[in-house]
Amino acid sequence: MIIKNKENSIINDHCTIVTAKQMQEIENRMFTEGMPVASLMEKAALLCSQRIYQEYPLIQSTTVGFIIGSGHNGGDGLVIARELFLKGYQVKLYTPLANNSKDLTAQHLQYARFLNIDFVTDIEGLINGDVIIDCLFGFGLNRQITNSLAHDIILLNQWQKPVISIDIPSGIHTDTGEVLGVAVKAHLTLCLGLWKLGLFQSPAWEYTGKLEKIDLGIPDNLVKEVIHQSPLTQLITREKVKTVLPLPRAVNTHKYRQGNLLLICGSRQYAGAALFSAYGANVSGVGMLTMIIPQSLQPLINSHIPSALVVATKETKTGVMDFTSLSDVDLSKYNTILFGMGITREKIPYLPLQEILTTSAILVIDADGFNYLTEDNLHILSQRLAPTILTPHEGEFKRLFPNINLNKNRLEGLQEAAKKINGTILLKGSKTMISHQGQYNWIIKEGTTALARGGSGDVLSGFLGGLLAQTDFIKHSIQDVVASAGWLHQQGGILAVEDLTELGVDGITLAHYISQSIAILIQNKIN
Repeated sequence: MIIKNKENSIINDHCTIVTAKQMQEIENRMFTEGMPVASLMEKAALLCSQRIYQEYPLIQSTTVGFIIGSGHNGGDGLVIARELFLKGYQVKLYTPLANNSKDLTAQHLQYARFLNIDFVTDIEGLINGDVIIDCLFGFGLNRQITNSLAHDIILLNQWQKPVISIDIPSGIHTDTGEVLGVAVKAHLTLCLGLWKLGLFQSPAWEYTGKLEKIDLGIPDNLVKEVIHQSPLTQLITREKVKTVLPLPRAVNTHKYRQGNLLLICGSRQYAGAALFSAYGANVSGVGMLTMIIPQSLQPLINSHIPSALVVATKETKTGVMDFTSLSDVDLSKYNTILFGMGITREKIPYLPLQEILTTSAILVIDADGFNYLTEDNLHILSQRLAPTILTPHEGEFKRLFPNINLNKNRLEGLQEAAKKINGTILLKGSKTMISHQGQYNWIIKEGTTALARGGSGDVLSGFLGGLLAQTDFIKHSIQDVVASAGWLHQQGGILAVEDLTELGVDGITLAHYISQSIAILIQNKIN
């Protein structure tokens, strides 16, 4: 199957993710075209203040503390403070950088004093606040926070009070997510205009709390002008996922038109990996599922997944698949092949990796399949005409690509690896990331710690394989399908947690809830 990837990840304002440089250029173009800086600040601040009203409704003596910076983020904060004050909130302003304020921010400081809003001289003056609004630094900070400001942030974090950060938590690098010495730990971050890349990178996600975007109505054409030559990075959304699902089916379809998926997986030691990946494939709705497994696993699969066609192979004394028996399997029958879950790391004399890599099917490699990839095999991946997808967690990624550093910039490292294999990589984690050839990137904002459990990755691989096998690639791109599978996998976990908590979501349960999440999505009930 030779697929020319569709470039249909359309730039969309509500899910586009930008760097600090891109955001700065977008703002500069808006101002050049006549948008007054003051008007944009008023709009952003008014929308933020409305969200704060919702989160913390005014009751008697509700006190809101503000830590205000010298730039336009501080100006945003002063307008928010003004609006809350005029609504009747008790407002306290801490302005450690007031002497260096930009002109517009200085004007808002002057007006706040005219209104007799309470100014405090140190961070301790905010300790009695019911909620603290962080407006110290906006996007673009690239220096370490030290001395008295560092002390202020450390103290603020120690209070463990509710904190709302405007645009990005102060102290977080806008692009890399790096903590610049210290950073504010927010409970809610209201990102202004466009999503900032650093919010989705480690370790920033430990500081952002809940993420919401304040839509400033930035024109789509302006965004496109700035980022059209850069790798496109977006959040995957429920709207996109809904379009990618192979629904509704044609009325005259049959099982052979709904995908033909082959799983090569399992061992006596890791029987669950085969079972979980089969459950994942099954809930994808794939028309035909074939499994090549060691013969000792056949009773397990037959009893749990009776619809699967089983090719049972001989096995070694330790229960590892004897891959020599695969030489008689016609791989050309399958439009998608999934390889690796639970086959173990045991060294075996023959592995049909060359045959698998050179097949014309879509190829997904996961888990133990990575143990048989070398620099030579990675070179073969880059030459495949059919799509290749790798689905590693961070440890597996580092073994596959030892010279790529994920710690400094997770997305940048992922893009480099995807370019190297000329394929698609889904990097599992708290914020799952997908890169296709380093040019088209998706990030999954939603997540749950319930998936930090053996078997959840096998379910994802099986589910992904099943969706790929059914996809019409005239209509959809590889990366969109991979991201959609990852999103539904997370949604299944989130849905399961609502009923069972993070402790109750095993692989079989997860697969069941993925199926439910699809039904809920189609019924427009997922927010």
